[in-house]
Amino acid sequence: MTETTAATARKGARGRIDKRQAILDAAFTVFARRGYSQACVQEIAEEAGVAKLTVYNHLSDKENLFRQALTAAAETVSEECLAVADRLRDPGDDLRPALEEVAYRLLHVCRGERAHALRWLTYAQIARFPDLVDTVQSRTSHRLGEGLADRFARLSLSGRLRPCDPAVAAEQFLALLTGPLEARGRLGTQEVTDAEAGGMAGSAVDTFLRAYGPETPPP
Repeated sequence: MTETTAATARKGARGRIDKRQAILDAAFTVFARRGYSQACVQEIAEEAGVAKLTVYNHLSDKENLFRQALTAAAETVSEECLAVADRLRDPGDDLRPALEEVAYRLLHVCRGERAHALRWLTYAQIARFPDLVDTVQSRTSHRLGEGLADRFARLSLSGRLRPCDPAVAAEQFLALLTGPLEARGRLGTQEVTDAEAGGMAGSAVDTFLRAYGPETPPP
């Protein structure tokens, strides 16, 4: 294979990947707007700016398109959350503000349109696609929990947190955030303001540090 031929092949492969991603992004947008039953492949093709046949060539059918669109959206949400958790790699001298920043930014991601639509579509179609719950959660809350557990383990080893099971600490930290968010947002049907999110973040961190903050030595 000549250098020119190889470059052309790489460009073709890259173009196919980009086109597939454009279709998945468009599909998620349409599914979020219409729901699974009302969405049609023609509208998805128009949203992506491709021919209907191109959608079928890349994703085969509507069911597979739905699965792959939600999986791709879950990957994006996961990347956003893990980027937030990375703030705890270097929290600075005072751990509380760093935890509050992470908590607030995680709530910001969860309140975003993509994460909201992802939850709604997953639960709305649980009877038709029961396996998607595991697929989405493995890429979002489970992966984030693992990332936070790693950060908490390091903080515990350095004495910034008391000795603990980091996986349990991560699970409880997330529960302190998602529980109030779901309750105040009425399962996504009511908007949670920035001020409310800030209050939730502060309360969650306060409770978390009461349980996991380093023990204060007696005077």
